[in-house]
Amino acid sequence: MKLILAKIVPSLLLSIALAACSGQSSPTPEPTASVGEAPSQGSGEAVSGQRIFVIVPAESKASYLVDEEFFASALDKLGIAAGLVDVVGSTQEIEGQITLNLDNLGDALGENTFTVKMNTLRTDRNDRDKWIRENGPRFNEYPLATFTATSIEGAPVSYRDGDEVSFKLVGDLTVREVTQPATFDVTAQLAGDTLTGVATTRTLMSGFGIEPPNFANTLTVADEFGIEVQFTARAQ
Repeated sequence: MKLILAKIVPSLLLSIALAACSGQSSPTPEPTASVGEAPSQGSGEAVSGQRIFVIVPAESKASYLVDEEFFASALDKLGIAAGLVDVVGSTQEIEGQITLNLDNLGDALGENTFTVKMNTLRTDRNDRDKWIRENGPRFNEYPLATFTATSIEGAPVSYRDGDEVSFKLVGDLTVREVTQPATFDVTAQLAGDTLTGVATTRTLMSGFGIEPPNFANTLTVADEFGIEVQFTARAQ
């Protein structure tokens, strides 16, 4: 839910995944409650009941964030100076829903499964994106990443419309048909029938059977990467 999203990912979230071949950095996005503005603190009326929220892809985004280190020969081969760069790949091809009991946010979750189309992730370099889809992770072969939330931890017992809350969304993340436990840190806000927020987590490529790229004397990619899901979901 980066609910997710959940973060909500949110597949949520999830969000989601991975590094690449070569390229220059893309600035790390500042977490926001949606692809719009961050939520503000509210003090509306208490809300209650069980509600289902469905992700709005056009107003949501799943991203992976990873470090790439370039060496001296990268300048001649790729036109990139030596150094460490932050790479961000994003997509709005995300779907999912979360069922919440607003009388007790820590109560057992209903259906909460989110998916992201990994072969639609885009960075600032086409060669990197092509490598992710066709080589390395081979996301054309394994296009979907799925996050299934199983519980919420640290959520308030009650909720008032417009309040911003933080909690952990616990579940299972599946990438390339490998499933690993994952916990997303979520900040979210419900205003009327619209749920917005950001879900984030960190995990390892190697945990999903992906070998971090290492091109001798040119570049290496870190095994650990971040997932961030900025989401908007509306009540059904």
